[in-house]
Amino acid sequence: MNQSTFEVTLIFTRFGSTQPLNALFFTATLLAYVFSIFANVFLMLVIYFESSLHKPMYIFLFNLAVNGLIGSSAVWPKVMENLLSETQEGSFAACLVQVFCINFYATSAYTTLTVMAYDRYVSICKPLQYHSIMTPGKVKTLLTAANVIPLSSITVQVYLTSRLPLCRFSIHKLFCDNLALVNLACVKSPLVDLFGIFVTVSLVVLPFVIVLLSYARILAVSLKASKEAQKKALGTCSPHLITFVNFSLAILFSVIYNRINAFLLGHVNTFMSVHFILTPPLLHPIIYGIRTKEIRQRVIKLLWKRRDFAKTRDFLHAGFRPQMPPAVIHSDG
Repeated sequence: MNQSTFEVTLIFTRFGSTQPLNALFFTATLLAYVFSIFANVFLMLVIYFESSLHKPMYIFLFNLAVNGLIGSSAVWPKVMENLLSETQEGSFAACLVQVFCINFYATSAYTTLTVMAYDRYVSICKPLQYHSIMTPGKVKTLLTAANVIPLSSITVQVYLTSRLPLCRFSIHKLFCDNLALVNLACVKSPLVDLFGIFVTVSLVVLPFVIVLLSYARILAVSLKASKEAQKKALGTCSPHLITFVNFSLAILFSVIYNRINAFLLGHVNTFMSVHFILTPPLLHPIIYGIRTKEIRQRVIKLLWKRRDFAKTRDFLHAGFRPQMPPAVIHSDG
């Protein structure tokens, strides 16, 4: 690719012409983006500052929150810019960066959810061996693999896409994705298609199967346990399971959108295209905050600390000072 190709301007046609409703859409998008940033950063801070949460599951959850920030920030600022702009466009180079961030977000989130499922499997099926299996070194290895494997695969995929010659310059979506850029090419590349299948199978299908097998084993062990143990297993697995199902549905919606979008109504079409970017970063912190007892307790603890500090500060600012006891003079007789 030469420099001029990277500077080619692409037009996003899904926005249509500038309309009065665009201001409303901009406000809704801004609120969703700000809340997503706040929710994920708040969850990260709770995990970081509470030493009792420095456990494998919460370390993986911290990574998932970082991943959510990447996904949200890769899409929504540009969408908001286009909503307020007379022309909805972007350079090919910027599109490639967006594709890289979106694909890394999606694949890294899935691999992180997979190692979280493995962590839950070890915790429930091998509780006595948990600390010997999930050592700090093992956690670092799993976390590195969950990020490096998607990072390297997506780098190759985006590089292959960047080599395609362009003959079309209109993207009928709100943002760039790899399939949209491939469809702009003058020729079909078997290598790009094959590598896309490899990425999908290795970073989506295979993790999905691993999670299913993990939960099948967890279910088999739980059915043999007591009611109390079953309740505890459900409590520790439900946040991850809900998050995994939510993200899987989001990915499924994205696949359906890419394959049959021509048959969908306009607003349904738009929702399907943004679902896997919009809902997971918004819902994942809420799901874990509500469903995970330890996180709820730490959030309440932090809020009470802040409330007590505020009360003490207001008390002192009102002019009250703690009174020092009078000095006692001791006499020798």
